[in-house]
Amino acid sequence: MKHIIRKAYWNYEKEEKWLNEMSSKGLALTDFSWCRYVFEDATEGEYIYRIELLDHPIKHPESKKYLNFLEEIGVEIVAYYMKWVYLRKKTYEGKFDVYSDIDSKIKHYKKVNLWWSMLAGVEFGAGLLNVVIGLIYLVLEGEVNFNLIIGSILSIIGFLFLGLGRPLREKIKKLKNEREIRE
Repeated sequence: MKHIIRKAYWNYEKEEKWLNEMSSKGLALTDFSWCRYVFEDATEGEYIYRIELLDHPIKHPESKKYLNFLEEIGVEIVAYYMKWVYLRKKTYEGKFDVYSDIDSKIKHYKKVNLWWSMLAGVEFGAGLLNVVIGLIYLVLEGEVNFNLIIGSILSIIGFLFLGLGRPLREKIKKLKNEREIRE
């Protein structure tokens, strides 16, 4: 039986944890699109799920090569969205980690943080442009313009995106310190 759940996640680790909790309840992810998860009934705990941000778009030769390698070692590609890929492996096959060493974890966190930083930059840029237009209008016309309000909102959203990347930056710093200790 199909189950469709609409839910939004801003933290892929929490999303991954939730997918594994759903698996433990006997629901196997079969498809994903933005904020829409499709599950089917399965044996409780049948799969372990992982989510990965690829370096390239899904159709890029490097991504295809990597995903083919994953399939060869028993990893199933459940769904993908933009550069995000949803993976699963049968639980009885043992531990399933996409990032097995410190350097690969750091690289992944940096990729995800770059997305949040780029989104923040876009919001700040659009916000600043709108604020400047609004201020010019305010000086010339003596009235508060819609651009000033929109610019302020976009700037707040930019700070939100920066805030979403903060835990990633902290994890990167922690992993770098751990790497130094091990070396």
